[in-house]
Amino acid sequence: MAREMQKNSMFIEHDPESYHDNGNIRKNLDDDGRDKRTGTWLTASAHIITAVIGSGVLSLAWAIAQLGWVAGPAVLMTFSFITYFTSTLLADCYRSPDPVTGKRNYTYMDVVRANLGGRKVQLCGLAQYVNLIGVTIGYTITASISMVAVRRSNCFHKNGHDVKCHTSNYPFMIIFACIQIVLSQIPNFHKLSWLSILAAIMSFAYSSIGLGLSVVKAASGGEHVRTTLTGVTVGVDVSGHEKVWRTFQAIGDIAFAYAYSTVLIEIQDTLRSSPPENKAMKRATFVGVSTTTVFYVLCGCVGYAAFGNDAPGNFLTGFGFYEPFWLIDFANVCIAVHLIGAYQVFCQPIFGFVERWSHKQWPENKFITSEYAIEVPFCGAYFVNSFRLVWRTAYVIVTALIAMTFPFFNDFLGLLGAASFWPLTVYFPIEMYIAQSKLQKFSFTWMGLKILSWACLIVSIVAAAGSIQGLAQDLKKYKPFQSQQ
Repeated sequence: MAREMQKNSMFIEHDPESYHDNGNIRKNLDDDGRDKRTGTWLTASAHIITAVIGSGVLSLAWAIAQLGWVAGPAVLMTFSFITYFTSTLLADCYRSPDPVTGKRNYTYMDVVRANLGGRKVQLCGLAQYVNLIGVTIGYTITASISMVAVRRSNCFHKNGHDVKCHTSNYPFMIIFACIQIVLSQIPNFHKLSWLSILAAIMSFAYSSIGLGLSVVKAASGGEHVRTTLTGVTVGVDVSGHEKVWRTFQAIGDIAFAYAYSTVLIEIQDTLRSSPPENKAMKRATFVGVSTTTVFYVLCGCVGYAAFGNDAPGNFLTGFGFYEPFWLIDFANVCIAVHLIGAYQVFCQPIFGFVERWSHKQWPENKFITSEYAIEVPFCGAYFVNSFRLVWRTAYVIVTALIAMTFPFFNDFLGLLGAASFWPLTVYFPIEMYIAQSKLQKFSFTWMGLKILSWACLIVSIVAAAGSIQGLAQDLKKYKPFQSQQ
């Protein structure tokens, strides 16, 4: 029998004073009155790897092919350094005004409100949540592509490679959405560690498979591939204007591949307070970013060596559906499982934002605030909230419907990276560091940070232009409601 109760979720801040009389309860609470956080730099690293090593790794061989052996790895390393540097600045803003003893800020918007204030808070929220929504749509598309690849691979293996194994993406988007409806009932970010660890393992698995297959293909020498220092050649592979647009788009893809600032504060809010959260987060950031950079450089460069200037947008599809078909199948299953976990990492901040806002607007509404404890055999009590059930289910359904009408891959990734990289990864962390440190205007450090911010703005603009041009080309070719291959 389910029993109803009024129960604050993690998104609603408890009143610390209300627990002073009960020492036993107080021991289970943090300094802000919320349930004691138990995360470590290891769990934070898993969250980061899950967020960073996503579908973006699949397009890196294509991106290196557009930029070449010189600019390609250089751009990868540059974005890696920028992401790590600005993430350390952002980690110091979790508490304010002091990064160790100050008041906690639970979301990116809270951090901006505490350090900058004004309209920048709304601009930050707009950039963050539009990006998060876009990522969840993109992951729905990419997961369905991987599921379709498994289906087509088995069809070719069973019926021969001359058979037309057309398969629609739409049923697999529906399957992905059904899984997400169930997982979306995980109440908050603190309960996601097991899913992030599983997703991180999956990301290592399919990246390693792709890397291994690329090494074998490059070493076999069976098919001549052409690589150059400057990437695809004008007049041979592409026209002049195509070279420019593809270069812009490749930069956007690489920017997307490192984007996780949108969930950094939410990840940091899972860490226990000893050692200080900013120190643990910086360590997790170093581990997460350096690990993914190694995989990115290897997958991008070895993938380019294997396919040359003809590298596909998703380098796993470049191996076709031939033997060993089971290994390609396994890699695509790993991608789908990883994206199932990554979807939750990126949508939990959206869920938390809406639920916090709704609770503040209608604190007496039982549909929003009441939770029902249901006894689950061998698992104990599970708390169900009616509003959480309805709203999260609706969100998953809407993102799936949008994905069905917008099934593009490379250009969508580039646009997301371009739109989110500068404001969330560069601009706000730098501006908050300047405000927090009270840097003197026109000092050497102030000038250096401003130059970095403006340079990244230019990069984001040209990357966005390249992605929009690519989307326009795809829209001309796209015929809706036909089977996707």
